[in-house]
Amino acid sequence: MTNIEKYRQAFMDSFEIGENALDNLTFQSIPQWDSVGHMSLIAALEDTFDIMFDTDDIVDLNSFQKGIETMKKYGIEI
Repeated sequence: MTNIEKYRQAFMDSFEIGENALDNLTFQSIPQWDSVGHMSLIAALEDTFDIMFDTDDIVDLNSFQKGIETMKKYGIEI
């Protein structure tokens, strides 16, 4: 599985959504992406990519696209 596939899967699993909903997904744009869902997503990404996000990055990760930028900061190309 490629990094983009793992990344997309973390979002789909965390929010129980289909792949077609990902590209324009933002924080609170769906009911599942609330504060609890956000922490579930963060945990899934940390487990999947064996990283530990800084607090600022957890707060700033507010969209599917922003997450791709954030992952680059941790040396993970999506």
